[in-house]
Amino acid sequence: MKFQVYKDKIGQYRWRLIATNGRVIADSGEGYVNKSDCLAGIQLVKQFASTAPIQDQTAGVPVRSW
Repeated sequence: MKFQVYKDKIGQYRWRLIATNGRVIADSGEGYVNKSDCLAGIQLVKQFASTAPIQDQTAGVPVRSW
């Protein structure tokens, strides 16, 4: 996997997470004026994603782990 940083149509920075098969599996969801803010967003995902709970909204009950 890898993170890509790019500029969108209006010149703002965005990131996307690319799987090994080349597909986008996550993105920033918003543009950033400053590249440093975009990179900070990537660091937040890297830091907290592994501990984030899973909420299964099809059952209405949060799932804590697999």
